[in-house]
Amino acid sequence: MKKPALKELLAEVERCGVCRSQLPHPPRPVIRAGVTARILIIGQAPGTRVHRTGIPWNDPSGDLLRQWMAVDRDVFYDESRIALMPMGFCYPGKGVSGDLPPRRECAPMWHQRLISQMPDIRLTLLVGRYAHQYYLGSASGPTLRDTVRRYHDFLPAFMPLVHPSPRNRNWLKNNPWFEIELVPVLRRLVGTALE
Repeated sequence: MKKPALKELLAEVERCGVCRSQLPHPPRPVIRAGVTARILIIGQAPGTRVHRTGIPWNDPSGDLLRQWMAVDRDVFYDESRIALMPMGFCYPGKGVSGDLPPRRECAPMWHQRLISQMPDIRLTLLVGRYAHQYYLGSASGPTLRDTVRRYHDFLPAFMPLVHPSPRNRNWLKNNPWFEIELVPVLRRLVGTALE
């Protein structure tokens, strides 16, 4: 049986309703990918603003992520260069202290199928604990800081990052090494991957 092309897979994702009954709104998977993408960014799940617009990272978190990467919106949203794939494709709803975790169905159901259609990926940015734990498994540290601080252990395939959410501003303030040491490395790796 022929493996579906990326375009067909993305159409399947768009029609997905596996967790429809657990979502606060009708499913609206938010993902962008292209066969020639060089960088894959795996985040958490869309927030309310991203759910409304259907544009991934279309919020203050995305602004900071683009700043860390030193890319503008045109490059960031060029699917032929950068693929954007969350752990959970749809907005999961509100919890007690922010949005609920990404739905667990998406990553095992879709990620490998989609990644297999993007053979030119040179760098995968794992943004936030959910992506760290899923992709790094037991190599993921006991805390966010432990994992991100050891970013060099996961290169060249993966680079774990703290989520650029406004909720993590204190984390960034308490960990100045992130912007002093890691962000310049991230910018160099992104530049090289996009060459």
